[in-house]
Amino acid sequence: MANYVTGIDIGSYQVKVVIAERPDDPRQPPRILGTGYAESRGLKHGYIISIPEVSRSIAAAVAQASKAARVRVKRVYLGVGGIGLEEAFARGETVVERGDSEITDRDIPRAVKVSEEALPPAARANRKIIHTIPLRFTVDGVRVLAKNPVGMKGQRISVETLFITCLERHLADLAAAVQDAGLEVEDVVAAPIAASFVALNKMQKRVGCVLANIGSETLSIIVFEDSLPVSVKVFPVGAADITNDLALGLKISPEEAEQLKQGAVLGAPYPKRKIDDIIARRVQDMFKLVESHLKKIGKDELLPAGVILTGGGSSIQTIADLAKAVLRLPSRTAPITEGQRMQLRDASWAVAYGLTIWGFSEGGELEPLDRSAFADFFKNIWRWFKKFLP
Repeated sequence: MANYVTGIDIGSYQVKVVIAERPDDPRQPPRILGTGYAESRGLKHGYIISIPEVSRSIAAAVAQASKAARVRVKRVYLGVGGIGLEEAFARGETVVERGDSEITDRDIPRAVKVSEEALPPAARANRKIIHTIPLRFTVDGVRVLAKNPVGMKGQRISVETLFITCLERHLADLAAAVQDAGLEVEDVVAAPIAASFVALNKMQKRVGCVLANIGSETLSIIVFEDSLPVSVKVFPVGAADITNDLALGLKISPEEAEQLKQGAVLGAPYPKRKIDDIIARRVQDMFKLVESHLKKIGKDELLPAGVILTGGGSSIQTIADLAKAVLRLPSRTAPITEGQRMQLRDASWAVAYGLTIWGFSEGGELEPLDRSAFADFFKNIWRWFKKFLP
């Protein structure tokens, strides 16, 4: 098993890379050896519009991190975000295999497979499943309160499963960009899940919370309950929209607007009240989208741990108060300055660092992983892509 893991978060604003070392104590987080970043080029709303430009950004960020860590990077864990990320739910039921009716580890994957086959065609068209997460089990029609029903007895077992999917073309483009930079993709992880390893603690996941990652062009959320992710959603709005609103509202350059958004005091007089109103209007619109989704899944005002904010946009001074007002939930910015995490600059690094945690834990207890399927997928994509190289 590798002693070093590299996580790459390809965002619309920056590509961020974290190289971490396996901790001596498995209860401790990975120790960061080096970080690197580069301006993202060839991306819009998380989609790749130019593979060569994205590849150059990846190579620059990896080179910076590799130099700091004094480690040569060959394989990486890749965060997948963007508005192509979607969720789908399905239920599957199967007969218990053993003659004495005892449920074994062999029955769980069979039930999950049936639920995957029950997905509607629209949820599978042009998409690839990147996470398969069993949520609830039933044995002979009775809900199982334990984590899984292994060891229980029954005739039939059913499971409700959450599938997180991504556009297959987007994954293929990501694979081509990463491999064109001379790297191999070890595994892919939905960016909201990767961020949750850093931004949330066990108590928050157990009682129920929503993690909101505010990127440059996207706002992604992941809802946890009973220590499991129960919903994932990505909206095509982000911190760049706040910058644009300030630039238009105050008739100033985007550079000045970005500084104002971060709380900088410029030489020219701009009414603070007007600045706050412009920011508040856009942020409220963003959190109304979150509120609408929480109502759709029946979790509005029902998450005791509230909303935890991360990502580059979470550094806006008033954003936690605005989230609390709109969602009517406790709200705070995720702290990532504890222990070894103090080496991270800000909350925008949560995804990249979370990918290293995923790499060392092999997904933890979140889901049953099948790495071979992804390895074959990316190898096939690379063979196809090489045909077009000069």
